[in-house]
Amino acid sequence: MPRQVFFYDQPERFVAGTVGQPGARAFYLQASARGRITSVLLEKTQVAALAERIEEVLDEALRRSGGDASIPATAPKDLLDTAPLDLPLEQEFRVGTMALAWDSVDACLVVEAQALVEEDEEEGEDAVFRDDENGPDMLRVRLTGAMARVFAKRALDLVAAGRKPCPFCNLPLDPEGHLCPRANGYRR
Repeated sequence: MPRQVFFYDQPERFVAGTVGQPGARAFYLQASARGRITSVLLEKTQVAALAERIEEVLDEALRRSGGDASIPATAPKDLLDTAPLDLPLEQEFRVGTMALAWDSVDACLVVEAQALVEEDEEEGEDAVFRDDENGPDMLRVRLTGAMARVFAKRALDLVAAGRKPCPFCNLPLDPEGHLCPRANGYRR
């Protein structure tokens, strides 16, 4: 079966969102444009890693350009998107691998999320790494620097929203522990 590529070049929306209550939430990436919606399921850790890596790639692209790239240092408040995921919420696939790249020619961030591939025992390990027309389905999104910053901010806020706040500083508590800046090194 040929691979399906869901491609969005500067979509109207590209967001991370959840369904369910903290502790039992399902995480999604969702792109939409001109009445078309694509939603893919992924893990909370994948959302956090994607958002953090987007920030790093944007910061590096801005640094390499000497500050000339059209990348804001922070997410523009007027572009922040806090709306829920668009409906209908139909999962196209579960994300396995993701990739990021800054396209300096078009000044945009390219985000790719490939479907999780179950290894076919008859074909061996090499089947997982094929990259042809029969490869895994993929969501590919091209974002401006501002759109990418907004996505990363929302995604990081979303991941943090499921954590209890520190009683001293109100920052989300990390699962590995929290060094509170307001309680003289109080660690929870």
